[in-house]
Amino acid sequence: MRRWLFAALAALAPATAQASSCDDMNFDGASFTVCRIDPAQEEVRLFLYDDEGQPHASFRSVNGALRGEGKQLGVAMNAGMYHPNRAPVGLYLEDGTQEMRLVTNAGPGNFGLLPNGVLCLSSGRAEVIESLTYERRQPGCTYATQSGPMLVIDGALHPRFLPKSDSVYERNGAAVAADGTLFFAISNDKVNFHHFGRLFRDVLKTPNALYLDGNISRLYDAGSGRHDAGWPMGPIIGTVEKAE
Repeated sequence: MRRWLFAALAALAPATAQASSCDDMNFDGASFTVCRIDPAQEEVRLFLYDDEGQPHASFRSVNGALRGEGKQLGVAMNAGMYHPNRAPVGLYLEDGTQEMRLVTNAGPGNFGLLPNGVLCLSSGRAEVIESLTYERRQPGCTYATQSGPMLVIDGALHPRFLPKSDSVYERNGAAVAADGTLFFAISNDKVNFHHFGRLFRDVLKTPNALYLDGNISRLYDAGSGRHDAGWPMGPIIGTVEKAE
């Protein structure tokens, strides 16, 4: 088991000018898929509404919109919590345009389990920033999505996570390593927050990690042909590449 895990991690090690790749791994009795992205080499965008102002709601719709640019999704996943009309619950920036403001107060549900955070994309780099820190810094993101809770904060698990919690779902999240590598991760089995957070802290070694959602968590990977089906989504994040 340990030897297999190290081999999986080696596959995720940084590489030069390489397209995003997704790999399956087992960690503490559960299966995960982890995608490694270099935002300095790859275009990463957020998607919410189509040209007619309707929610994309699916990877297929985003691919349809990209086709007009001669492009397609490489790796993508749902990118944060949303209301029944698919509008984002917290901060959402797309190509510099703000669709929803930053929310910093505590509230119901996972989003309001402070601290929560923001995934910020700008100038070939990505960063996960705790929401109050984001409010102070105003980092000037080109794309940003707010979600919660934070899974890892400055190398520590969220203080409210319980090792033996029976709240288990298929979950997805994002994080940025010290070298700038952007990770997308999704659990293929049902796990609690503590288990999911430890994947980022102990395996991927990311100082900050953000929970995106659970139960409706979905992944698209053009390289492997994976295209998870399910309910319509709100915000979607993905790499954009030349269409084949």
